[in-house]
Order: sequence, then structure tokens, then C-alpha cells
Amino acid sequence: MGLLDLFIASSIPVLKVLLITGLGTFLALDRVDILREDARKHVNNVVFYVFNPALVASKLAETVTDDSIVKLWFMPLNILITFIIGSILGWILVQLTRPPPHLRGLIVGCCAAGNLGNMFLIMIPAVCKEKGSPFGAPDVCQSYGLAYVSLSMAIGAIYLWSYVYNIVRASAAGNTEESTKHYIGKSSRESSAAELGSCIEPLLPSKEPLASEHRVDQCALPGTTQVEMEDSGNKQLLRKLLGNINWKTIFAPSTIGAIVGFTIGLIPYIRKIMIGGDAPLHVIHDTASLLGSFFDCREGAIPTLTLIVGGNLLRGIQGSGMRKSIIFGIIFARYIALPLIGIFIVKGALRLGFIPADPLYQFVLLLQFAVPPAMNIGVITQLFGAGESECSVIMLWAYALASISLTLWSTLFMWLVA
Repeated sequence: MGLLDLFIASSIPVLKVLLITGLGTFLALDRVDILREDARKHVNNVVFYVFNPALVASKLAETVTDDSIVKLWFMPLNILITFIIGSILGWILVQLTRPPPHLRGLIVGCCAAGNLGNMFLIMIPAVCKEKGSPFGAPDVCQSYGLAYVSLSMAIGAIYLWSYVYNIVRASAAGNTEESTKHYIGKSSRESSAAELGSCIEPLLPSKEPLASEHRVDQCALPGTTQVEMEDSGNKQLLRKLLGNINWKTIFAPSTIGAIVGFTIGLIPYIRKIMIGGDAPLHVIHDTASLLGSFFDCREGAIPTLTLIVGGNLLRGIQGSGMRKSIIFGIIFARYIALPLIGIFIVKGALRLGFIPADPLYQFVLLLQFAVPPAMNIGVITQLFGAGESECSVIMLWAYALASISLTLWSTLFMWLVA
């Protein structure tokens, strides 16, 4: 298959996404006021709580078996590698640009977490549908592709809400603690002379030894208390970083759907009574499939979802300024460094026999290194009030350039796996 055919096959889906995203941004403008903020919020909630878990559960239940799970084991590791390498690149960017403390977690999160859900739901069915696609029959490609996407969405959600959530939270908490320390330090400096004066021992021995001992204790108390407070503060910070995990956000609806899908697919008895036209409880699976099929590229959810993505990017147009060096660094990390590293990792895994010679599966693994930052990072910044406007500006630039980046990388990835 020629490189031009692969370029057309990869560019058409991205072009469709770009046009519909632009339309969504236009409809969300104040002067148009069709896709209002409350409408975007309600649609996002329905997709998040209903359609995503139904799609994940139904597709994994259909395609996951004892044999296929051997094929899929590398995907969670591959996503973890993207987060680790992205975090390292983000940490390097933080060291080079020296951003404000409350933006450090946001920068690392944008470099680490990619859009492993909505972007794949949009691209994979569209790529399977194109004539120049190297992935075989469109129906078979879409069925297995959505299974890979479902697992990618669930694993990505776990990593996002367990890792990025906590580093943004720690960054916001660290900024608050620094402000508090600055205020306390200023007050302590103003009272330092009085404290030193009160701790000067008398030249003559006191007639009241108990009072003298008590006075020495008072002089030793501030230093001892400071050490104890610092030790207590370190323990509290450690508990914040390791202990206060929000299990509710980790077990998002799509994650629960993945657990249900794996349970049905891997337990033969449950699979027998729920999967297939002759299964006694097939109506349950059929209902989940009906909800999940709302994401089929022939239905209306993909355009609707893409419109919502465009509407969510509106805040970036209205957001405050952001240092160009930070934006450029994030784009370099996500669109140049990570995809290049991903090629070596996936090809190395193929050579070592960790993954099968399935072109679609390899394409999904490679694409996980090239997608833009996860949209839910914006939700996380809203939860802690740290870098909301800056995150919107980053997302605007990242998704504007994603059309070019994804087209070029998708073409190269298809050529590599074909």
C-alpha cells in the first residue's frame, strides 16, 4: 500500500474531527450561544456516566476471552510507560522553564496523560471505515478496535485519576503552604527581637531555681517546637501524597465498566449465560451493546462528542496568557519526543514477542504515545482551582496542532505496521 494512500486514510478522519471541533467551538461562542455551558455539562455527564461504561463493558465482554487476554496484557504496561516517560519530560520542562509552583503539576500532567478515550473513540472507527486502511474488513476492524479502545479508556482513567489527580493536588497544596509559610515567616521576623530578649538568661543566679529552670525550658521550647512542627509537617505531606487517594475518582464509570466486561468475558459460566443470541440473559448484554453502539461512527454520538470537545476548548480562547516556552515544551514532549520513543518501545516489544503481529493492535499502542493531553486534566484543575485558565490555553494549542500531528504520525504508524 502506497504512502499517499495511507496519508489519505489517516488525514480524512482527522480532518472530520477538526471541522466538527471547530463547529463546536463556534456554537459555544457567546454571540452564537447554542452550545451553552450548561448544555455541555449535561452532555458530558451523560457520556461519562452512561455511554462510556456501557461501551467499555459490552465490547470487552464480546472480545475478551482466555486466549485474547494474552494479547492485551501489554497495553496496561504500554500506557504506564507513556505516563512515566511523559512525567520525566514534564519534570525536565519544569526545571528548564521554572513556572509558578501551582503550574508544575499541570505541566507534568499534560506531558504524562494523553487522551486515551474520546480521541480513540473518534479516530479508530473512522480509520477502520476508510478504503485505504490496512486493517482489513471495516466491521471486524471496528469490533476489535473498540475493544482495544475500551481497555485503553479504562486503564487511562485509572492512571489519570490516581496519578495526575494527586500531582495536581500536591502542586496546589504546595503553593498554599508556601504562601502560608511566607506569611508566618514575615510575622516571626517582626517578633524575633522580642523573642530573643525574653530568652536572655540573668547574670546573677535566681533565688527561685524552679522559676529559672522553667525559664530555660521556655528558651528551649521554640527550637524544640519548630523541629516537632517540621517533622509533623513532613508526615502530613507524606500522608497527602500517598494516603489520601480518592478511590471514587479512580473507579470511574468506565473503569467499573471494564471490570464488568472482563468478568463476563473471562468467566466461562457468566459468558455462556449472557453472550450470544441463545444465552438466557442476553437481553442484559444487548441493552449495554445498544447504549454502547451510540458511539458507532454511523450514529450521532461521535459528532456530538466532538462538538462538545470543541465547546470545551472555548475557554482557552478566552483564557489568560501563558508563557510560550511552556506551551512549546508540552507540544514538543507530546507530539515529537513521546511518539519517537513509542516507536522504539512498541517495535522492541514486537521483536521480543511481547505483542502479537496484529497491525490494528500495534497501531493503537503506537497512537497512545501521540495523542494530545487528556481533557479531564481541565476538570482536575477546576477541582483544586490551580491553573484553570492556563490549562485551557494549553489545551487550545495542543488540540489545534493535534490535527497536523495526528495525521503525520498516523500515516507513519500505518506504514510501520502494514
